[in-house]
Amino acid sequence: MTDSLAVLILAAGKGTRMKSARPKVLHRIANQSMIQHVIDTVMALKPERVIAVVGPGMDDVADEAGSAEIVIQQEQRGTGDAVASARRLLTGFEGDVLVLYGDTPLIRSMTLGRVLAERRHRNAAVAVVGMRPHDPGAYGRLVVAADGSLEAIIEAADGTPEQRAITLCNSGVMAIDGKELFSLIDAIGTNNSKNEYYLTDIVAIARSRGLACGQIEADAHEVLGVNSRAELAVAESEFQHRLRAKAMANGVTFTAPETVFLSADTTIGRDSVVGPFVVFGPDVTIGEGVEIPAFCHLAGATIGDHAIIGPFARLRPGAVLADNVHIGNFVEVKNSALAEGVKANHLAYIGDSSVGTRTNVGAGTITCNYDGIAKHKTVIGADVFIGTNASLVAPLTIGDGAMIAAGSVITADVPADALALGRGRQVVKKARAKAWRAKAKAGPVKKKPKVKAKAEAAKAKPAAKKSVKKVAKKVIKKAVKKSAKKRR
Repeated sequence: MTDSLAVLILAAGKGTRMKSARPKVLHRIANQSMIQHVIDTVMALKPERVIAVVGPGMDDVADEAGSAEIVIQQEQRGTGDAVASARRLLTGFEGDVLVLYGDTPLIRSMTLGRVLAERRHRNAAVAVVGMRPHDPGAYGRLVVAADGSLEAIIEAADGTPEQRAITLCNSGVMAIDGKELFSLIDAIGTNNSKNEYYLTDIVAIARSRGLACGQIEADAHEVLGVNSRAELAVAESEFQHRLRAKAMANGVTFTAPETVFLSADTTIGRDSVVGPFVVFGPDVTIGEGVEIPAFCHLAGATIGDHAIIGPFARLRPGAVLADNVHIGNFVEVKNSALAEGVKANHLAYIGDSSVGTRTNVGAGTITCNYDGIAKHKTVIGADVFIGTNASLVAPLTIGDGAMIAAGSVITADVPADALALGRGRQVVKKARAKAWRAKAKAGPVKKKPKVKAKAEAAKAKPAAKKSVKKVAKKVIKKAVKKSAKKRR
């Protein structure tokens, strides 16, 4: 026997029960596609080649499969036909061929190693992974001989009542002797209720030829096939349980583990403490001794040792925080590098920036990095003090040791050790507050009704006319007297 291994991942199914435009195997568990979980698992076995079988037009699945070789199953004619699609790549291969599915994200490499060992130990043509689900339902049943070898796999739809009473079920995962693979595949027929080529038939075919078959039993949760949104949620829950358990075993404290959600690639250093309702998106690396209180969201971030993040903080992709950085409540950091000892403890946004060592970013500070068309960078030196409610309009450079006055809008570079103010001059009106309060307490001035005011105005018009005539008479009389004097 040879120890060489080829892995065949069947991923051509459309997953109609998912009710999704996205192929089933691209749905995500812990922020990673199901097929990628399977590929990551089999890579631990160091296979000679990995092949993914996809359907026509499933370029997105092929792209997600990364370095795996791709073959197309032109028609959906059953699992046996799917394996036959890889004939061109596996003809002449004499090692183990491991067949598994792109929708089984929870399977462990240890289980795959066990089924390979079972096949080699028995020198079997086929070895199958079995399980005992709570509800056997439509699963195929494994018929096992007294010596533990496998006699047959019976599809539930084709089985007798006695066969359907068997609790050991087929998971679909098989290890097959490469020398026998296509000889067995070519003997499969379609004499079944679905008129399809069942891969499971190769067990009965092998036994009819006097070839041995074996089986192992795995936990039903591990070989769960995800076919619906409900099963996707179950798989997510199980995978999160694994990730939390692994982190805690490596020295991380979760104060409320069931409320913390991790990504498949999350890395957290020992002696770090994570509070309730913290969510880790993809690509997060946390150092040692880090404190992350409740309700933080992190994605694409790298955090050094002994940092404090949150509560209610958000770190977005490109956030790189050095040792001893403090990020407080309602602070958001995106695409920015914060050097050792930087503090931004309250209500701030730091985007597209670099911040030097020991700099203090005051509450309400905003780096105005976007002008509506492009993003611009803010460079802040070491030991800078930025006062409350400062707006830093990028592109901008603030030198080491500078101070930015509270409430300032800074639009030009600030030299090292300078004090920058960018706000309106304060005006003080003495006693104005006292007068305002008195007026406010007195209440509004009462105005006369409009109808009454119009009536009074009408009465006043004749009096005003008489007054004008009287004044005119006096002026004329005075002018006549003055003219008479001049004649004399």
